[in-house]
Amino acid sequence: MKFKGWNVEREKLPTMFSLAQSDPEQALIPRADIPAQDLEQIDRIMAEFGRLRAVERRIMLRSQSYMKLNETDMRAIRQLISAKHAGEAVTPSLLARHLGVTTASVTKMIDRLEAGGHVIRKPHPTDRRSQQVEVSAETHLAAREQVGRHHAKRFDVARNLSSAERDVVIRFLAGTSDALQDSLDGNEPQATEPGK
Repeated sequence: MKFKGWNVEREKLPTMFSLAQSDPEQALIPRADIPAQDLEQIDRIMAEFGRLRAVERRIMLRSQSYMKLNETDMRAIRQLISAKHAGEAVTPSLLARHLGVTTASVTKMIDRLEAGGHVIRKPHPTDRRSQQVEVSAETHLAAREQVGRHHAKRFDVARNLSSAERDVVIRFLAGTSDALQDSLDGNEPQATEPGK
């Protein structure tokens, strides 16, 4: 399978992805000992990451507009769809934890989504004191058509790689996720007292 990607013969990479442009003093990434060809490949990887994020944002914005939902609503719908496929009951408190919001906020969101026909409240199957929230059939179908159809294209790309190529991609993505998470964990902003 041939990929469109950035064609270096026809077009220059956006400078925001070039290490030479974004870190000219090498304050973040010392690279005096890295061959120019390696740096060019790394710049292309970063450019493709940027292009992927831009396309994903366009898909999400188009889906949000079509379904008249915001980003948090869409994350909730995705979680409810995943839980439904797994046969799991989702309570408002579980949904709040998944979204990283308060139970009061998630209650307001569920009220709004229920009024819009996106979710249904039902008695919890095993806990009579609790409710579960499910995605409506109509919203499930709309999400599959608006988001799922686009994301399914990733499968085709992965399927067309060899097993060894998939191992490299897995290692790269897992390593990138781990490095970014470590960076977050090690650099939590410190609260400062007013006036200091």
